[in-house]
Amino acid sequence: MRAIVVKNWLKTPNDMEVKDIPIPVPKRTELLVKVDSVGANFFDILLVQGKYQIKPAFPFTPGAEFSGTVVRAGETADTKRFKPGDRVFGSNPTGAYAEYIVVPEHQCFHVPGSLSFEQAAGLYITYPTSYAALVLRAKVAAGEWVLVHAAAGGVGVAAVQIAKSLGARVIAAVGSEGKFDIIKAQGADHCINYREPDWTSKVLEITGGKGVDVVYDPVGLVEKSLKCIAWNGRVVVVGFAAGNIEKIAANRILLKNVAVTGVHWGAYTKHEPERIPEVWNALFEMAEQGKINPVVYDPIFYGLENAKAALKAIANRETYGKVIVKPASEPASKL
Repeated sequence: MRAIVVKNWLKTPNDMEVKDIPIPVPKRTELLVKVDSVGANFFDILLVQGKYQIKPAFPFTPGAEFSGTVVRAGETADTKRFKPGDRVFGSNPTGAYAEYIVVPEHQCFHVPGSLSFEQAAGLYITYPTSYAALVLRAKVAAGEWVLVHAAAGGVGVAAVQIAKSLGARVIAAVGSEGKFDIIKAQGADHCINYREPDWTSKVLEITGGKGVDVVYDPVGLVEKSLKCIAWNGRVVVVGFAAGNIEKIAANRILLKNVAVTGVHWGAYTKHEPERIPEVWNALFEMAEQGKINPVVYDPIFYGLENAKAALKAIANRETYGKVIVKPASEPASKL
């Protein structure tokens, strides 16, 4: 099979190479999946450069999110819930930029009938992260104001859709006005450009001077957001896409009775595994009801050789929603 193979830390993703390697053989508790779509992530860039917290042994194939078709199921009771031909999506620390992937069965789910392979490939990390942030951590209630930073990105789109499904009023903050229409189509009530120096004033104006009840921040804009947060507001730290880890003056948190919390969805497996089915059941119900609908960036990148172009587009902040790479070199015929 063809796969991207990394044999040493790379200067940039442009140095990634596609090689022919054997199709992996699944263990009793694993599935062999023919990959249809790969969800590209910013952390893929860091991973191949050796700058991510996970540092796989060489050689390795990058890529954490995928969707595809089961080729071979394992031999345990759990793997029997899957059969060859099933549409599945899942995640693994590595291995997705390939024509086939072997993955533990508990890291896979059936693709909801309402979603395509492309949509499902971006579901595993972004949507539970945003649901955990807004429901488990911020406890968003109907009627509250929620400010979503980087709202046109993968987790941002998910946060907007989930917040709206909870009955919240959403202010979507994006890096350019060119993305306003994209995120308004996902239900955002208002859009602002967080690159403008007076964006916090606009948030206060929109909320009638009160400020927002919840700030969802995958960027690193907590300090500025405290200027437009309401009394008893909650801030959820989701990530640091801007590249800097903020140092916040604690007195500003105190003055407005603000609660600052973090969300680390991947760590729920270790610390609160009982919450995982709760989150996924809620998301699957939302999907079936049409309340969440993953957005796929156009164009889709066909061919593993074009994964570098996909990651470059993400690095340049040109994208919205989920960026998808297809191992197939061209679209499947509809004939």
